[in-house]
Amino acid sequence: MTAGGVVLALGGRMLSNALGVNATSESVTLPAPARRVALPIPDAAHPDVDGLPPFVTPNDAFYRIDTALTVPRVDPATHRVAVTGMVDRELDLALGELLERDLVDIPITLSCVSNEIGGDLVDTAVWRGIRLRQLLDEAGVDPGATQVVGRSVDDYTCGFPVEAAYDREALVAVGMNGEALPVQHGFPVRLVVPGLYGYVSATKWLSEIELTTFEDFDQYWVPRGYAEQAPVKTASAIRVPQPLAQLAPGPQAIAGVAWAPSRGIQQVEVRVDDGPWEPATLGEVPNDLTWRQWRYRWEATPGRHRLRVRATDATGRVQPEQRVDPKPDGATGWHTIVVVVSDA
Repeated sequence: MTAGGVVLALGGRMLSNALGVNATSESVTLPAPARRVALPIPDAAHPDVDGLPPFVTPNDAFYRIDTALTVPRVDPATHRVAVTGMVDRELDLALGELLERDLVDIPITLSCVSNEIGGDLVDTAVWRGIRLRQLLDEAGVDPGATQVVGRSVDDYTCGFPVEAAYDREALVAVGMNGEALPVQHGFPVRLVVPGLYGYVSATKWLSEIELTTFEDFDQYWVPRGYAEQAPVKTASAIRVPQPLAQLAPGPQAIAGVAWAPSRGIQQVEVRVDDGPWEPATLGEVPNDLTWRQWRYRWEATPGRHRLRVRATDATGRVQPEQRVDPKPDGATGWHTIVVVVSDA
């Protein structure tokens, strides 16, 4: 249930401790997945650069943005997920029944629509779950249905096109990085849909999947001014060095991440001051659903310098220069930082 607006950030990373949430997910043991899709993570996925975050984000460091003032405490022994609406037969499944199905492990990058250029509301995890399309096929989707609505136990809603359940690895997720979902990330069940901003797709504490149409239902954020449909925009960010860093002259690493989930990244370029765009060296990736980490070797000279980055996705679309605010459907622009290189 990753919300479009920054409702609860608290740094995005410490909210569960602040609320005193009990780790009830520890009571659930996840079965091994039937398939591990595009795993293991390639060794060359993470460039060897000090300060560059790991390719897979630890659970306790993964960003959190949602509308829950109090994190729902869901009893896994009684929790059920229903599939309703425009279907041939409605489903009503207990958590145990979901865990008995074929599970897959898939690395997927998620990002929040409210992420500013260069922001940190983007992370990658290995999600374990059931493919959403398998549940929808079992229920039998009415050909007239155009929207999948995920409903949380607290009645929060997301909504995304039915096609996104079939043309990518959309999951009804029960695990994150080899463990049951943490409470703050949706335990016991959530939706994960690559390539769509979380506010339209990533329902946490999932209780219902409803098939409907965009004409008949507006999910939570649409009446609040956000776009009805929200594919993730091609983006990149410099993570090393930090803005206003004091650097020594000579070889320096510029490194970061770029993402266009469901399309993939084919090129990242770095520009120093008004010089030419130069290609960065790309890390390997397990699939086209994750970010791509990158590195550029810069021969730093004394003075104040402006560093920029831009990415090109696998369709050939270059990340646009024009700065656009996150609302209503995601920010655009080139991440730019300034650093200072000493005289000696």
